Amino acid sequence: MERVDHQGYAGFWIRVFASIIDTVLILLLIVPILFTIYGDGYPDTEQSLFLGFWDFIFSHIVPAVIIVLFWVYKSATPGKLWLKLRIIDRNSGEALTVRQSIIRYLGYYLASLPLLLGIIWVAFDKKKQGLHDKLAGTVVVISSGDDFGVTTRRGIARSHQNGSLFGRGG
Repeated sequence: MERVDHQGYAGFWIRVFASIIDTVLILLLIVPILFTIYGDGYPDTEQSLFLGFWDFIFSHIVPAVIIVLFWVYKSATPGKLWLKLRIIDRNSGEALTVRQSIIRYLGYYLASLPLLLGIIWVAFDKKKQGLHDKLAGTVVVISSGDDFGVTTRRGIARSHQNGSLFGRGG
């Protein structure tokens, strides 16, 4: 695998914006399916946490699988791709492994407790890492490529021939 050439770490607000884009896209995919399964009564807020098996699958499992697959094969979710952000291994600068992606995803739950402090920490950390990034050994960077998010796991970017993680002298 090759390393990602980048212009620096992605800060808190651009990552929030990427997450909003991703959330809207996931909702556009999942909600119509759940309305088809459960009818106009979806979501019934007086019910338990889940309306049933399919609610759990489509509300939690399917989004997790989609996100992890995007991280593994594109080094970003659609929102991050659109904003030219990449998630990379903090040491090698290469694409995430499946293991790192799963740890990072599960790390979001830990980072949310208490009061989203592990996520808000991105705003204060030198490398703009949240708890989920620290657990998985990842950083989110601004890609210097002009590919509008077209990357593959085998060829993320053709740079860093000198072995430097940060390419531009950093």
